[in-house]
Amino acid sequence: MPKINAFVFDLDGTLVQTERLKARSYAKAAVELCPEDVTEDEVLEAYKDVVGESRQTVATTLMERFDLEAASAERMTEVDVDAPWQAFVQVRLDYYEALVQDPEVLRENRWPHTLSLLDRAREHRCAVALATTSRRRQACHVLNVLGLDDTFDFVATADDVARTKPHPEIYRMCAVELGVAPEHILAIEDSPTGTEAAVAAGLHCIAFGTPFTEKRLREEAPLEDRWIVSAPNDLLDTVDTLLAETA
Repeated sequence: MPKINAFVFDLDGTLVQTERLKARSYAKAAVELCPEDVTEDEVLEAYKDVVGESRQTVATTLMERFDLEAASAERMTEVDVDAPWQAFVQVRLDYYEALVQDPEVLRENRWPHTLSLLDRAREHRCAVALATTSRRRQACHVLNVLGLDDTFDFVATADDVARTKPHPEIYRMCAVELGVAPEHILAIEDSPTGTEAAVAAGLHCIAFGTPFTEKRLREEAPLEDRWIVSAPNDLLDTVDTLLAETA
């Protein structure tokens, strides 16, 4: 087996709990659109079924689940979009931007265990990249707040690819830019779509199951159960196990 000498990290849900913030923003938007018919807790729970999917998929799924299409359609002209799901997304983005623009909120939502792994990878002089479905402006803001501006050798965002996860394009791009063959790279992910993209690109992959993603990871991720970590303190040990097996 080849030696792992590079890491590619997902951002949302992996280095920082932005998936929790995204869930809150969708929940607040849904309640704004239909305050009499839906609660934030209901939307937060439903979001677990679509975490990691595209904005269109998330929005349309939640709209259908909670009958939000008519209310969203009424906002189309106001936000200058062509489809109800886009209006829902725009309402939700106002809430999300307010959350992520607050540096304290982002710092409070860091994942210490994955950041520790990132630090260790750098200490061992491994190449490291970021592969995120966030837009570059948003990703750079998060990295800046967390003090990670100069940490990665390469940062790939949704702005850099034609097809986002679960398509493997973004991981293939990272491998090329790092100059490392995919079989020598370990991806750290948190969602089924992310793991699917990494595995399809030929990378090794370990997934950390968050409260929003663990159930779907166990059901859908193309990984053996032992490569899905539930307890934060188990991540480094799991990585060490994989590194030993691929040495």
